[in-house]
Amino acid sequence: MPGALQENQWVVQKYGGTSLGKLLDTITSNIIPKYLKTTRVAVVCSALSGTTKSLGTTSLLLQAIDNAVGSSRSEEALKRTINTIKEEHIKACRLALASGATKNKDQLLVEIELQIVDECNQLYCFLAAAQGIKAEFVSLLDIITKAYTSNLYKQKEAYDRLGSRFFDSLAIEIGHMLRACEDRVPVITGFFGMMPYSLLQSVGRGYSDLCAALCAAGISATELQIWKEVDGIFTADPRKIPSARLLATVTLEEASELTYYGSEVIHPLTMEQIRNAKIPLRIKNVKNPNGSGTIIYPHQNYNRNTDSLPSSLASSVESLASLVDGVSSFMSANGYYGEDRNRRTPTALTTKDSIILMNIVSLRQTKSHGFLAQVFAKLDELHVVADLITSSEQSVSVALASLDEALKIDRLILSLEKIGKIEILENMSIVSVIGHKMRNMVGIAGQIFSELAKGGVNIYLIGQGASEINISFVVKDVDAQLAMNLVHANVLGIPQYTGSPWLY
Repeated sequence: MPGALQENQWVVQKYGGTSLGKLLDTITSNIIPKYLKTTRVAVVCSALSGTTKSLGTTSLLLQAIDNAVGSSRSEEALKRTINTIKEEHIKACRLALASGATKNKDQLLVEIELQIVDECNQLYCFLAAAQGIKAEFVSLLDIITKAYTSNLYKQKEAYDRLGSRFFDSLAIEIGHMLRACEDRVPVITGFFGMMPYSLLQSVGRGYSDLCAALCAAGISATELQIWKEVDGIFTADPRKIPSARLLATVTLEEASELTYYGSEVIHPLTMEQIRNAKIPLRIKNVKNPNGSGTIIYPHQNYNRNTDSLPSSLASSVESLASLVDGVSSFMSANGYYGEDRNRRTPTALTTKDSIILMNIVSLRQTKSHGFLAQVFAKLDELHVVADLITSSEQSVSVALASLDEALKIDRLILSLEKIGKIEILENMSIVSVIGHKMRNMVGIAGQIFSELAKGGVNIYLIGQGASEINISFVVKDVDAQLAMNLVHANVLGIPQYTGSPWLY
């Protein structure tokens, strides 16, 4: 491997547990070796998090990786470690079922044991296959301690003071560890230690995506790749809209809005990391490794202005743009035009189902000073997150996720009945139409709601966020599919499915 390439060109690839279980041969014998021909690769794998004790799941998984690709490489040791993981989980299941009053215990235990054995066999096959790659396991279990000392109080103080910047020091430490692997492929688990206030509370689900972003930022990678079992980001969910088209590229802001309003794209903290580090993120399909996927650029003019970027990033722009005939055609093929790359139409739409719409009308008939403040105070007091809010002088409409907030919503209703009349509409859906600088598209809102009116779809709430790139509205869940079809075909301008495969 040429010295300059080894020093400067990094690609970070993150693989989910499902992909590793189903397509490990493709990953270890095709995808990773192909990239190793032209660039350095760091691999992040989703993994179970747990205790750090010697016989804990996490430690056993780390030991298994070390047996496969680390300094203590041994096939016999790998088999023993995998068997220990299997036996410990089966033992835990037997104890749990023995202490409860679960019906059909024997049948349930057999099913669980079969699943555990199958998953352990998949883990063994993956690690055995990975032995063909010169690799080194990198443990991030102590990364928080390295960056912020082992004092939990000081860790929490740093987290409270720095907010999302807390992760900057982690990225730096991770970068040092990955570079120390020299010519070997770093293999990192998605679990990166015990966070202040717990990993799930501080980061939430999808923390392995954040781990991959921290790795990319730490080594100034030219690209972060998230490998899934879909081709990338589509104009709509292909399962709901068969005519949905694959998007060659989206802006970071568009990806963030799609994630928040129902599409499973990327963890929000991951997006913040790649924005700060100016690293493009590509979503690719393990089942279709030769596909281009979807690229999420750090900011809108990333393609046009590379003067201020690190040399490694600037050089990667050319390789990314070469997928089509130049940067301009690359962007215009995906609906952009003009110097600032505005889209001619919205980019995509998504839905968020199982929504409760709560309408609160003030009990006072005159000007109700403090009414809005009281409503928002009640929401804050119960930690209820509102997806959409519209208000007037005497009323507020709030769209809430019913599945996640069921108990909180019951308490919220009791609390709000003291200040207003409450109307609850259940079984609703939020439909969001998303596109960069959509507020500057004259007439786009009128076009959206005209098409919905023609289709007989009633709107219960309308909102446009300060982000300027999202128009959302609430409809009955039975009307959500029709609303999506109408907007997708007549506003995004994509013909409905005619029986042929997706046309890109």
